[in-house]
Amino acid sequence: MSVKVSIAMVSILRDGLANGLGVKYQRLADAVEKGIADGVIEPGCKLPPHRLLADSLGITIGTVSRAYGELERVGLVVARVGDGTYIRQRGMERPQDVGFRNVSNEPPFVLDMSRNQPIPGREAAFLSQSLQALANDPQALQQLTGYTAESGSARHRTAGAQWLRHQEFAPSAEQIICVNGGQHGLLCALMGLLKAGDTLVTEHLTYPGLIGVARQLGIKLIGVAMDDEGVLPSALEDICRHHRVTALYCTPTIQNPTAAVMSVPRREAIAGVCRQHNLLIFEDEAHAVLARQRPLPLSHFAPERSVLIGSLSKAVSAGLRVGYLHAPQPLIGRLSAAVRGTCWMASPLTLEVASLWIENGMADQLLNEQISEVSRRKMLVEKSLEGLVYKTHPHSPHFWIEVPEPWRASQIAAELKENNYLIATAEAFAVGHAAVPQFIRASVCNSVGDDRLLLQGFEALMGTLKETV
Repeated sequence: MSVKVSIAMVSILRDGLANGLGVKYQRLADAVEKGIADGVIEPGCKLPPHRLLADSLGITIGTVSRAYGELERVGLVVARVGDGTYIRQRGMERPQDVGFRNVSNEPPFVLDMSRNQPIPGREAAFLSQSLQALANDPQALQQLTGYTAESGSARHRTAGAQWLRHQEFAPSAEQIICVNGGQHGLLCALMGLLKAGDTLVTEHLTYPGLIGVARQLGIKLIGVAMDDEGVLPSALEDICRHHRVTALYCTPTIQNPTAAVMSVPRREAIAGVCRQHNLLIFEDEAHAVLARQRPLPLSHFAPERSVLIGSLSKAVSAGLRVGYLHAPQPLIGRLSAAVRGTCWMASPLTLEVASLWIENGMADQLLNEQISEVSRRKMLVEKSLEGLVYKTHPHSPHFWIEVPEPWRASQIAAELKENNYLIATAEAFAVGHAAVPQFIRASVCNSVGDDRLLLQGFEALMGTLKETV
């Protein structure tokens, strides 16, 4: 007899917990594995929610999270963010289940419009100059070969504060943690300040890298409704009234994927809701630096509870893997411990190069060139999108394009892929149970140096969408 309800599943797991061997989480994982092998737990069955199982068995949520994590690690289950954990069956995975990739696995002749990445510029030439200068400075090189404090050296933290500075928002070096890129900063922020079983609210459509990290750490995500400015304060307030929420993650400037930008009143309202409900704020500024005239960050409006995540990846160089966290002083120790636990310290060599570029103005030059090239490319292809409904921001590196009914974004993506063009669909960004809008994201950021290829890609996109109208 197959298991289809939580009551029967709980019975199997209770027996495994009582009679199994090893630590508790391993006993639970072994019980599920045995049930699958014996055929009493079928593919597609949903495992009980973490809290329900923990309460039923008298164990901690963390134990359940570790058991489910072990099952996912060995490939027996699929964790679908906002929906639960299921026994794996062929064809049930959503796109984010296969992992978020920073590079394409496709052949080089494919034009990849699916990813936002810095457009190649003079960073290679600048890197050559900087490394040659370092090679001629033995004392500087000697300092870079040893250990540094987990938060980074004083000079590197000062450069990070300079990079994150914007208008009246002036970070102090003592509130900066150096990390190996924005993704590593996000991992350290969640590891250091949240725990398995905590609930994190984020935009209904959010950065896929967050989805992957939350799943790995056993953090529950709830998607919050959005409008053209991003997170709706009333929707956030409603979630806080009905759930035990620990933190909010959002991208207030050039949101990924909708390209929304919060107004100052919206930022003040979001800060007010978070203060009222005692939420931490994780603020992602990955693309914000591309908008010189952007509003002040949320960290300015709620400095006592905001962790700002910034990096050089989208504006200067992705390969350097340099990022910075800015946080309230009481949280610096926990964030530093997370850095120590993941990599001991961020790489001093890449931080040195980044610091040199920030200090001598090279980083600003590359940023200005990136802004200019994004604008030029968007102007070049925008005519190809006439007649389509889309959203963007003047400094956003991508377009957020609506797919006409009755077609689905996945169909458009599949047809374009057959013709060697890649785009991203809303499904990869979706959190929770709400209906996924039929939109696609097409980026002008790729390594092609030939405008004709870029135009061909957007004309192919337009042609495919026109066929659906």
